[in-house]
Formats: sequence, structure tokens, C-alpha cells
Amino acid sequence: MDRIFEFLFKYRPVVFERGELVFDVPWPLWALGLLGAAGALVAIVPYLRVHGKLGRRDRAILAGLRLAALAVLLFCLSRPLLVIAVVVPQQNFVGILLDDSRSMRIVDGGRARGAVASELFAPDGALVRGLTERFKLRFFRFGETAGRIGGADELAFDGRRTDLGRALDAARAELASLPLAGLVLVTDGAHNAAGSTTDPVLALQAGGVPVHVVALGHQRPEQDLEVARADVSRTVLAGSSVVAELTIAHAGFGGETVPVHVEADGRIVGTGEARLPREGEAATARVHFTASGSGPRKFRFVVPPQASEAIVENNALEALIEVRDRRERILYFEGEPRFEVKFLRRAVTGDENLEVVTLLRTAENKFLRLDVADSTELAAGFPKTREELFRYRGLILGSVEASFFTADQLRMIADFVARRGGGLLALGGRRAFAEGGYAGTPLADVLPVILDGGSAAEGPGFFAEVRVEPTPFGRAHPVTRLPGVGTGAAPSSSPAPPDSPGPQGGGRSGGRGRGDDDAERWSALPPLSIVNPLTRAKPGGTVLLTGRAQDGPDAYVVLAHQRYGRGRSVAFPVQDSWLWQMHAEMPLEDLTHETFWQQLLRWLVSEAPDPVTVTTSADRVEPAASVTVSAEITDSAYIGVNGAEVVATIVSPAGEEIEIPMEWTVERDGEYRAAFTPTEEGVLEIRVTARRAGATLGEGITHMEVGDVGAEYRNAGMREPLLRRIAEETGGRFYTPETVGTLPEDVSFTESGATVREERSLWDMPVLFLALLGLVAAEWGYRRRRGLA
Repeated sequence: MDRIFEFLFKYRPVVFERGELVFDVPWPLWALGLLGAAGALVAIVPYLRVHGKLGRRDRAILAGLRLAALAVLLFCLSRPLLVIAVVVPQQNFVGILLDDSRSMRIVDGGRARGAVASELFAPDGALVRGLTERFKLRFFRFGETAGRIGGADELAFDGRRTDLGRALDAARAELASLPLAGLVLVTDGAHNAAGSTTDPVLALQAGGVPVHVVALGHQRPEQDLEVARADVSRTVLAGSSVVAELTIAHAGFGGETVPVHVEADGRIVGTGEARLPREGEAATARVHFTASGSGPRKFRFVVPPQASEAIVENNALEALIEVRDRRERILYFEGEPRFEVKFLRRAVTGDENLEVVTLLRTAENKFLRLDVADSTELAAGFPKTREELFRYRGLILGSVEASFFTADQLRMIADFVARRGGGLLALGGRRAFAEGGYAGTPLADVLPVILDGGSAAEGPGFFAEVRVEPTPFGRAHPVTRLPGVGTGAAPSSSPAPPDSPGPQGGGRSGGRGRGDDDAERWSALPPLSIVNPLTRAKPGGTVLLTGRAQDGPDAYVVLAHQRYGRGRSVAFPVQDSWLWQMHAEMPLEDLTHETFWQQLLRWLVSEAPDPVTVTTSADRVEPAASVTVSAEITDSAYIGVNGAEVVATIVSPAGEEIEIPMEWTVERDGEYRAAFTPTEEGVLEIRVTARRAGATLGEGITHMEVGDVGAEYRNAGMREPLLRRIAEETGGRFYTPETVGTLPEDVSFTESGATVREERSLWDMPVLFLALLGLVAAEWGYRRRRGLA
């Protein structure tokens, strides 16, 4: 198209874009105007006198054609010119910025992007020769950093990140004292650094420095699979079943099913599969695995490379998970003696990471305490202060009426979930939920189900036996999966070899697999009884299990949960889950009951925070990348503490320690932050200690990994929108390898640097001659058609 434009208009489009249109009229303007008026009269009057064969419309068309031809002649006689600024040869500099990052190794169309860049800007290449004839050149390489080089032959394409903003700033700063005609940015645009390109582009725009962009690579690979995201808990209890939700981007594989697996220490610990939707849509796959061992564990989520893939480096994504091997204390308050107490406690007896402290009301103001730490724990019954209740990470409420608690205790239980971040589990019973008078209390807001009238709506003394089945959400949830339990396999919390797939090792997103096996196991379980007819979950609640009576039309909520403040609440409105252990139909070796309760209680407390909670801006970063450490400091009542002395100790893989003071953010009570830049690769321990008035408030520990995160191979298509924006906002032009041949001439037309102004005539453009010829021919043809020729 540029060649056609240049043939018709004499010059390339860039000349018209940069130039200013002026007229060098050789006569006075009044003479030109008089000539135009006379010509118009000569053109129009003859047609005004012609009648008969010509109607008004015909006369208007013919007069218009003559006037248009006259206008073209007058335009040529006015001697139109384009005035354009052109650089003075060899008096200006051009900076050439070459992308030296790993994404330039990606092969597009049979050639690596870096090979294309090296060939285009080779020292003896036509492009460099053309630029050298007009400018003095300065070459720069850039990745995560930027610096001067002698030429394209020095590129290694080993940068772990692409920072376009830093590259533009570095070149502008180094060439600031020189007459700079512009910058040439050669890249695929895979900007993946923390900084933005906005400020560097604005600085170049303000300085009048155009950036000409040479874009390399395809916007979308022809065939590629990428594990783009892995949503997984960063902290879990040792031996817990974990669900990772993977987002898989793809190109060229729509409609296919691909395997997915989880690796740890070089071994596969979980498997699944993902069905890929149509092109342009990402797939979501859930894969289950067991987090065994303790401490920071690195898990790798992998889609095995396919033979035709363009990029295989993005088929895996790693996550660092904090596996905690410690005993979590849960308070179970039951309002009446019943079998559920005995069998719930028995179910978790073998779990070394769970301790259920039980308070059982045996009569009016009489309680049985089990597994208390000392003689004072729960001596006065249910906790009356927040400090006492908040020592536990979870709370189970059995069949106990709301009137047992004081108003402050009900608010305290709500705060246990919302402020402390603990887990609340409400069990069914004749004194629970609406039947226990909880409607309208603070606890009603916490629960994930709607308490709307209770059994009164179903009739007095409501009772139903229901068969339990998982919902679509329940089939993939770690609490409600029952892999292997029907054959005597150990539940997920039992000790297992490190990272062994075991009974928890698999999960599928499509096809027949573990999800179908789970549904069959649930359908084979004996029915349970309910006396709390709950049928609706709140908008924020998620139902995992439902139950339906044999002849009943309604599906009752059996297990539901929701987030509430910092914690989570769970409703399990059945009163005899022990039947899954003791029913005559259940084999003696079946572990369904134990597995369910261990998984449920582990998940209930898995995210309950400590008084000092530490997080980092990322769990994996590149060396020299800035990391923000955040700590939430609370007292024993989990109220934010602002005046504390907080210190973060960074322990390197070699054991060296660096202490960094943390400052209160002012934005939130008890929130402190600090930043540091790691340089040594490996797993770092970050230990935060908080003190106030000489007393230690607590200590929190987390870990993060420093190393190669493979950012250059993620979302690695050429970013055309970003590169076009950089070029357009700075006054530059956008090129591809096919169109870059005109770059030397285009860079010459600039207002930047040392320039002269040139005049380029337009009166002899071929398009004007063709237009004049076309107008005359059109008039002649129209006259012949009307019989006037």
C-alpha cells in the first residue's frame, strides 16, 4: 500500500504525516480569485443556457464536474508545497534498543525472534548501513537491566525479565546531552517487570523524542499450552488433602483433553486432566494431592508438553506451600450427651494434627471436660472472654440452645469468626439452628444458611431421613472427597510416605475418574437423620452436600460453608453422622467417617491466623526483585496493635540473617510493612517478631523462594497494543520485520535533534493529473450519454 501511495502522491505517507501544507502562490491572491471566478462562470454559464435534452439534475452534474476540474487546476496553479523538518546527515544520534531477554529465543514462523533481530540489525546489514549513512548509532541491550553494547552481535538473549520502562529511561538518560533524532525499540513487547511504561513514555513525549518500534514475533502462538495460574492455599496442615485450581491457556488445542499432574521432589503426587474449550477461552482444572512432610514445600503443576507446541517452558508452574506439622486445638461444645460426641472424637483420635477439646453439658450447670490442657481450662464452662475463646482455632457448636449464651457470648462467637479468623462448625440437633432460637442473633449472620422458621414450617417435631449426595461444588472440594476409603485405605490425615499419591493422589476435571467414584461412594452410604429443615443457603454460601428424603420433594442442606470476615463458617445440620461408622451396612474396615471428619476439621482451621501473621507480595521472585513483607500484629483478643516494635529477620539459604525494621502502614490497625531485595537464590525464611513495652506479642514465620520464575515464557505473544501505544504517543512509527526497510528514511523526518526544513512540491503529483483527466473524461462521457457530444 505504501508503494501505491507513493506512486500516486509522489511521496511516502510519513512525509505527509510529518510535513506542513503551504502554498507558494506566484500571483496576488486577488488575481487568483478573479481567475477562479472567471473560470467558474465559463464552466457554468454554457450549461445554464442549454435546455431541452438536459434537466436540472443533468446541468448540475455537468457543471459540478467542470468546477471540480477547475478546482484541480487552481490547486496546481497555487503551487502547493510540503514543508518538512529533515535531520542534518551525521549530525544526530539514534539509539537502538535491542531486546536481550529469553522470550527472544521463542520460535515464530520457523525462526527465533532473536535470530530475526540479529539479522535485521547486523553490522553489515542493509538496515544498519542505511541508518549509518544518516545518523550516528548507539546500541543498547535490555532485559531486567539495560546497558550499552557495540552491536547486535553481542546479544545473548538470557535476560530473565523484560523491563521496557527501564530500557527507555536508560537510553534517554545516556543520550540526553546529544542531538537525538529518536529511539528504535526492537522487541516482542513482553513487558513483565513491576514498573510501568507510562512515566518513561511521558518523559520521551515531553522531550519530543520519537520511539520507532520494530515488533517481533506473533501475537498468538499457533500451538501452545500454558499453566497460567495455580490457585492453592499457601498454608496447610501436614497430611491434608489439597485442591489446586489451575487456569490453562491454550492455542491450537481447542476441544482436546490433556493430562495434568502435580510434582514434588521429582515425584508425581497428584494427577488429573483438563478439557480444553474452544479457542480464546482458558480451561480450568482441579487437581487433588496430599501435602505431606513439613516446612516450605515446592509443588509443581504440569501439563506435559505436546509434540507440536511452540513454547514448552510455560507448561509448568510452581508454588511454595507452607506445610505445618503442628497440633491445632478445636473447642467442641455440646449441649446434651449423644453418640455424635463419642464418634466425632474417635474419628480424629489418630490425627496427630488435630486436638478436639470437649465441653459437654451433662445436666443443668454441670459439664464434662475432655482433653483440657490443665485444671483451669474451661473450669467455668464455656469461655466468657474473647481472650479465652480466641486461644482455639476452631469452634464446634452442637445441640445447644441460643438462650444458654449471654448476648456478649453470642457476639463473641461472631467475633471469633469475623475478627479472630477462626472456623465455626454448627451441628444439627433439636436445640440447634432455628429450633434452638438462633434466628435474629449475631450467630444467624455468621452461618451460611438462612434460618427461616425452622421446623414450624414443616410441622411440629420435624424428622426426616435423607440420603446424602455431593453437589457439583462438593465433588471437587477437599472436604467431601472420599477416595479409597471404601477399601480400607488410610484417610488423608494418616501418616504416609512423603508426597506419595496414596488414596488422595488423583482428581479429574473431565471424563470418568475420582469424581465419579466419590459420587458412587456417597450414594452407597446409609441415610442420616435431620431435625433442622434447612433448604436455602445465603448468597455468599456454597452448598457441598444435600440430602433428599425418599418420598420428599425438597433437597435439604447437609453441608454448606461461607467466608465471614477473616474466618469461615460451616453448617452440618445432621445429628447422627456416626451411622457412617456403625450402621450395619458399613464394612468394618470402612473409614468414611474418619476421613470425612478429619478432612472437615482440618479444612475448618486451615486458614485460622496466628496473632502475628506474615505474608509476602509473592511466594516466588527473581533475584534483585523487590519484595514487600506485610505483617498483621494483634493482641490476645485479636485487636490490631499499632505501637509495636516489629522486626523482620530475613534468613538466607546460607543461614545469614538480616534484620529489617517494619513500619506501621497507618492504613489499617496492626498492619506493618517493609521491603527488601533478595540476591541469593533459594528458599528464604522470613521471621517477624513483635514486641510492645518489653513484652513479646508473638512471632510469625513464612517462606519464599528466589530463583527463575520463567516470566519470559508466560503470555509470551507479541504485545502489539502496548508497542503501538508507545510509538503513537511519542510520535514514532510501528514496524514489523516485513515493513522495517523504510525505517532509515522515516527516522530522518523528525523535529528532534539538528534539522533543516525542506520544501517538497505537490503540484506535479500523478494523482492530480489522473484526477483532472478523470473529471474531463467523466464530463465528456456524460455529455455523450445525453446526446450533447
